Amino acid sequence: MQENKSPPWWKFGHMWLVVGGPAVVVVASFVTLYLAIIIPDPVIDTRAQDTRVAEPVTGATPNMAPAMQARNHAATGVPAPAKP
Repeated sequence: MQENKSPPWWKFGHMWLVVGGPAVVVVASFVTLYLAIIIPDPVIDTRAQDTRVAEPVTGATPNMAPAMQARNHAATGVPAPAKP
């Protein structure tokens, strides 16, 4: 009687595709975590550099509408402010 022995599991190439992909992602996530802890991003105070953010526009005409108002008008269809 002849037995058919299969090779060990680590000798199958498709097994390394199934296991290797997730293993590489796990290793890459630990590398990313290490870099994030060792080299944190600095906090940048944009208010000190750009005063236009903190100050409201006074005496604006309809053609000087803020970007948020223009975007909301385009998204909702609310009529534009009346011209003086």
